[in-house]
Amino acid sequence: MTYPFHQQAPLAEPVKMTTFILSVFSSAFLLFQVQPIIARFILPWYGGSSSVWSACMLFFQLGLVVGYAYAHLIVTVFRDRRVLQIGIHFALLFLAVITLPITPDPSMKPGAEETLPLLGIIRLLVQTVGIPYVILAASGPLVQHWFSRVYPDRSPFRLYAVSNVGSLLALLSYPFLFEVYLTVSRQSMLWSLGFVVYALVLGVAGFVYLQAGAMVNTTNSESPDPISEKRDIAPGFTHYLRWILFSACGSILLLAVTNQICQDVAVVPFLWILPLALYLLSFIIAFDRARWYFRPIAVPALAVSVGLVIILLNRFFESVHWPMVGQIVIFCSALFFSCLVCHGEIVRIKPTSRFLTQFYLAISVGGALGGIFVNLVAPHLFDSYYELHIGILLLATLLTWQVLPQFISSCRRSQGQSGTETSAPSRLALAAVAGILWCGAMGFAVFGLHTHIQNDKEGVTFSSRGFFGVLKVKESRALTGQTYHTLIHGQIHHGMQFEDLGLSKIPTSYFARQSGIGSTFEFIPQRFDGNNEPLHVGVIGLGVGTLAAYARPGDRFRFYEINPQVIEVAHSHFTYLKDCQGEVVNVLGDGRISLEQELVQSSGSGNAFDILIIDAFSGDSIPMHLLTAEAFDLYLRHMKEDGVLAFHITNKHVDLSDPLRKHAGRYRWGSMRLGSNPENGIGSAAEWVIITRNYPLIDRFFQNDRIYHWKHEKPRDILWTDNFGNVFKVLK
Repeated sequence: MTYPFHQQAPLAEPVKMTTFILSVFSSAFLLFQVQPIIARFILPWYGGSSSVWSACMLFFQLGLVVGYAYAHLIVTVFRDRRVLQIGIHFALLFLAVITLPITPDPSMKPGAEETLPLLGIIRLLVQTVGIPYVILAASGPLVQHWFSRVYPDRSPFRLYAVSNVGSLLALLSYPFLFEVYLTVSRQSMLWSLGFVVYALVLGVAGFVYLQAGAMVNTTNSESPDPISEKRDIAPGFTHYLRWILFSACGSILLLAVTNQICQDVAVVPFLWILPLALYLLSFIIAFDRARWYFRPIAVPALAVSVGLVIILLNRFFESVHWPMVGQIVIFCSALFFSCLVCHGEIVRIKPTSRFLTQFYLAISVGGALGGIFVNLVAPHLFDSYYELHIGILLLATLLTWQVLPQFISSCRRSQGQSGTETSAPSRLALAAVAGILWCGAMGFAVFGLHTHIQNDKEGVTFSSRGFFGVLKVKESRALTGQTYHTLIHGQIHHGMQFEDLGLSKIPTSYFARQSGIGSTFEFIPQRFDGNNEPLHVGVIGLGVGTLAAYARPGDRFRFYEINPQVIEVAHSHFTYLKDCQGEVVNVLGDGRISLEQELVQSSGSGNAFDILIIDAFSGDSIPMHLLTAEAFDLYLRHMKEDGVLAFHITNKHVDLSDPLRKHAGRYRWGSMRLGSNPENGIGSAAEWVIITRNYPLIDRFFQNDRIYHWKHEKPRDILWTDNFGNVFKVLK
C-alpha cells in the first residue's frame, strides 16, 4: 500500500522535531490549565469546600485513564494502519473543537436537592470539558508513539519530561498570571482558543507521522519499525503491579496533603496548585534522566520530611509552635520527596518504547485508583482524614518490597567475597546499619501515626465524615468542673454548649454576650432600652446553633447551612435550636446560592433581614465566595435600610477586615471592628466586623467602648470579586 504523502516535499528535521515537542507541550499545558480554571469556576457553586478540588482531581484522573486507554487501543489495533489511526483521532479532535467553549452554564448550579455533590461535580465536568480533556490526555502517549516510529533510535520518554514541564508551567502561571489579570470567563475563552491552536499543531505532527510511514513503505521495509521489537522482553505481572501501586501511592499522598493544607488555610487555586506542581516536578526529575533519581539522597530526605509531618500531626497544628508557612513547607517537602521516590522507582523498572502506551496506562490507572480511594473509599472506611497515614505506610511498604531483594543480594555477594578483602566486612556493617535505621524509621512511623489517631479520638463522642469534611463532637471538662460539648470541623471549634441546665442556654464561644455579635443584639434599637420588637435574623453557617440563644418570642431566625450533617449534629447533640424561643428555619444549601434563589422567588424584594450574620468557615479556610463584591451586593438586597451585616473573621492566618471595609466603602456604610476576650471559660477570643447604616447602633458601640481599633488606619486596596481574589494580600 502506498500513501500520497510521499509525493510531498518532506519537512526539515528541525521542523519535525519542533512539531512533536510543541504538540506534547501544548497538550500538557492545556490539560493542566483547564483544571484550575474549571475548578475555580464551580467552587462557589459547591460551598467553597476543599472537597471541590478533590472531586475535580478524581475526574481528571479518570479522564487521564480514559485518554491513555484510548491511545493504547488506537496504536495497538491500528499500529500499521496509520491513515485510519490519524482519521479516527482527528475526527474526535474535531468533535472536541465543536464542543467549545468550556464555560459552564449557570443552569448547572446545584440546588438544595443535590444530595451527592461528588457525582454532581463529575457530571458537570463531563458535560463541559469531558471530550476536550480526554483528547488532550491521549495526546501525550499518542504523540510519543508517533515520535518513536519516526525516530526509532531516540528515546520517546524525554518527551514525557517535556510534557511535565508544560504541565508545571500551566499550573504555576495560573495563580500568578491568568487568575490575576483575567476574569474566569475570559480564562475559559482563551483556553478554548488555545485548544484550536493545539489542534492545528497536532495536525502538522500527524502529517509528519503519515509522511514517515509513506517513506518506510516505499523503501519496501519488511517492518514499520527499522529495529526489531520482537527482542523486547514484555513486562511481567509484578511490573504492572508496582507501576500501579507506586502511582496510586503518589496520588493518595497528593490528595491527602492538598486536603490537609486547604482545610486549614484557604480553598484557593494556589494551594491546590502548589502540591500538584511539586507532584509534577517529581515526574520531570524522574523521567528526564534516570540518574537524577538517586536513592542515597532521596530516601533519607523522604524519611526526614515524613518524620517532621508525623511530629507536626502530633502537635495538633498549634500555631504558636507551627506557623502556617512552616506547616506548608513541611507538608510540601514530604509530598515532593514521597512522589520523587514513587516516580523514581517506577522509572527504574520502565519498559522499552514498544510497551510505552500500556506503561502510561498503568500509571494513569494507579493515579485514578488513588483518587477513588481518597474520594470514594476512605470516607466510608474512616470517620476522619486518615488517608495520609495510609499513604505513608503504603509507601514504606512498597519501598521495602522494591529494595529488599537488592539489599539481600548485595549482602550475599559481600559474604561470598574473600575474607582478606576489607571492603566486604565494611559493606556488611554498612548494610546492617542501614537495615537498623530503616526498621527504626518504620517503627517510628507506625508508632507516631498510631499515636496521632489515638489522640485524635480522645474525648470524641461522635465523628462523621462527608463531602464537606470531618465533624466531631468532643466532650471536655472546664476548670470549674462543668462538662461541655464542642463541635469541631477540621482543627477549629465551631461552637460549644454546657450540659448544666443553668448554662446550656447561654451563648458561648465566639458568640458570647461580650462578643461583637453579642453587642449587636444588645444595642440594636429593637432591643435597647426595653424595646422588644421582633427581629428577622439570617445566619450563613449553622454550627451548633448558638446564635438561636439570642432569639426572643416573635423573632425569626433563618439558618443557611450547606452541610446536612451539621444540621443533624446541631439537633442531635446540642439543644440551642430546641430551646430557641423564636421561630427557627433551617435552609439546606450554600448560603449564597440560597439567597440568590430566594431573591428571585420574592421578585427582588429579598428577606428584609434586621441582621444578616456571615459565619461559614471550614477549619481556618476562607469562604472567599461569601466575601466578594457580588456576594456583598446580594446581602444588601436582603437587608432592611437600617439593617446590620455581621462578619465573623476570627482566623489564625489571615486578616479579612480590609476586603470588608472596601465593600462597605463602596456603599458608604459604616464599618467597625468589634472584638472580645475569653470570659470565665464561656467566651472565646473573637473578631467581628459590623457593617451598617444604623447610626443609633453605631453611637451605642462607641458609648460603651465596644469598638476596637483597626490594624490599619486606612483599608488596603483589596477588593475581592468572583473573578479576582488574592489571598496573599491578607496574610497576617
